[in-house]
Amino acid sequence: MNKLYIKNMVCNRCILVVKSELKKLGHAPLHVTLGEVTLPKELSDQQKTKVDLMLHDLGFSLIDDKKSQLIEKIKTLIIELVHQQNNQLKSNLSDYLTSRINHDYTHITNLFSEVEGTTIEKYFIAQKIKKVKELLVYGELTLSEIAYQLNYSSVSHLSNQFKKVTGLTPSHFKNIRIEKRKPLDEV
Repeated sequence: MNKLYIKNMVCNRCILVVKSELKKLGHAPLHVTLGEVTLPKELSDQQKTKVDLMLHDLGFSLIDDKKSQLIEKIKTLIIELVHQQNNQLKSNLSDYLTSRINHDYTHITNLFSEVEGTTIEKYFIAQKIKKVKELLVYGELTLSEIAYQLNYSSVSHLSNQFKKVTGLTPSHFKNIRIEKRKPLDEV
């Protein structure tokens, strides 16, 4: 078996597109998840180049070095946790990541900060705020429900963190988004 690590694979549509394009190139993947593809056999250098070109055309890229693979794995785990698992974190983030990656947290946090220029915690918060924005735009949940869904201790905590990251209160953000949306006949 052969594992390929792919940068910028962040959603279920990405998985479907990569799986489909690999099949078109004659590589039937055994398993495709965010940031990772398992193929039944090792690719030749020529095949790997073709796959990399195909991925590049789609806005993705192959990751070859171990540091980048580890960083991408951390990002993928955080994105999955926040955006697909509704942040159902049963322990703290450091325990969650170390149990899934099998590396010491000090090692992965230092590596992440060195490569990304931000901390794992700030990246996690940024993903949570991105999810809050998405939920506010949809308008189906109250701020209290959003806070609960994303494991905030209170609406106040969510609001403070949102304002610190975006410079806006959640309600102001929502109002701005509503004002920007126009019916098609007014565009």
